Amino acid sequence: MTVTFRNSGGRAAQSGTVTFATHVIGALGVDWATLTSTQPLPAPIAAGAARTETYTVCVDSWRVPLGMRIDTEQVTVSWR
Repeated sequence: MTVTFRNSGGRAAQSGTVTFATHVIGALGVDWATLTSTQPLPAPIAAGAARTETYTVCVDSWRVPLGMRIDTEQVTVSWR
């Protein structure tokens, strides 16, 4: 998954975390579970700058039964 981070603040973001919410979707479109994972923010990001980072989001195979799929629908960032 590729995400672009834009720092619209007045000072550099020195550190932080990125949280991915990955949904396990059944064959009929039912959302069976939401699994979260975190990765470090690609810091520092200067004030007014943008930075693009590619992440691999993994889910244990036993959490996704045959006929189901995964979909990462939400990405949140906490930076300092």
